[in-house]
Amino acid sequence: MASSRMRKLNESVREALAEALLEDVADPRLALVTITSVVVSPDLRHAAVYVTAHGDVSRYADVLAGLDSAKRRLRKALAQRVSMKYLPELAFRLDESVDEGMRIARAIAEERAAGRAPAEDAAADPNGSFSGRADA
Repeated sequence: MASSRMRKLNESVREALAEALLEDVADPRLALVTITSVVVSPDLRHAAVYVTAHGDVSRYADVLAGLDSAKRRLRKALAQRVSMKYLPELAFRLDESVDEGMRIARAIAEERAAGRAPAEDAAADPNGSFSGRADA
């Protein structure tokens, strides 16, 4: 598990890159791209940058190509925004958890519409709140 210091660094790098993406990069392929998380290696020399964007597989290919072409500019902006012993090499990766969550939500909605899954409020008490306790 990452130490609190590494978690803070990961979040600082994520915020700096997100800000740089908005302010310093004008590539239309990167419109509506969200940096969901960053994981900096313990030696501070590498950072995995997880991104998501709305669209299909071809959109993701464009996003990764755009990020790859903006990599130098983003590293320079990172150096200006976050003080680090080393400036990490950036590796951009797709965060598929958002798409997976949407796929699961769609499947649940389809099952509910077909009557094969309980309604959302099945676990709620008559007052509309969820107790969460077995003895309640």
